[in-house]
Amino acid sequence: MDRQEVERRVVKVVCNVLNVDPAMVEPDSNFVFDLGAESTQSVALVVAFEQEFGIEMEEEAALAVQTVGGAVDFIEKACKAQDA
Repeated sequence: MDRQEVERRVVKVVCNVLNVDPAMVEPDSNFVFDLGAESTQSVALVVAFEQEFGIEMEEEAALAVQTVGGAVDFIEKACKAQDA
């Protein structure tokens, strides 16, 4: 899966979980400050990413990710690690 595909799917999940318009979601968008995520929504994002990509993420490390681009990087690495 290429980076563009990961990014497209991350944006889709973010829009669904946080109920935001895709136009608001940029790689440098911060989940809390720019997109309004609350702590419960941050956990919901991790679960939704796991379901969308069929991966397991270390929750503490995943919750430390602050931006959409950071999530793309994190998920891309997790997918490659799972495929290895």
